Amino acid sequence: MKIYMRKESNEGMGTIFAIGGGEIGKMETLSIDRKIVESSKKNHPKVLFIPTASKESKEYIEVFNNIYGKKLGCKTDVLLLLNKQITSDEIRRKIMSSDIVYVGGGNTRKMMEVWKMHNVDDLLIEAYKNGIIMSGLSAGSICWFKSGMSDSESFEKQGNWSYIRMEGLNLIPAMHCPHYNE
Repeated sequence: MKIYMRKESNEGMGTIFAIGGGEIGKMETLSIDRKIVESSKKNHPKVLFIPTASKESKEYIEVFNNIYGKKLGCKTDVLLLLNKQITSDEIRRKIMSSDIVYVGGGNTRKMMEVWKMHNVDDLLIEAYKNGIIMSGLSAGSICWFKSGMSDSESFEKQGNWSYIRMEGLNLIPAMHCPHYNE
């Protein structure tokens, strides 16, 4: 498991924790998760989970709430964009009122497509510039980079698939490959 952390020195910029692998549910990322929470300098920070890449898996949401809510003492919220009518004002409110945004893993390509439809990509860039802490695992780490190598085809094709290059939000001007050692 690798982590990339970027802290801007300019006032008005945030911190990014890009987690390259591990299973949150198996507590493999707990030390990093703790560091993310501590970086907010708040006792009970508000953490927004964005599980778009996992097709908003109920199990993933439950695991996230258990780790960040119960174990780490955060106030958790979830941004659901699929199969739900949500207004652009509600999306903006959820993102901008958070201390920390955590993007879950899964299909990077589908996640970025959905985000563009709902303007989430631009809102996350704005939130970062306003000092909100950004974090994520796997697909949720690729999104912060200029680009990344994604296994999105593995979610769409049986058997023969290849890694693909995906464009991210370009908050970190580099290419990222989570799970490179797997």
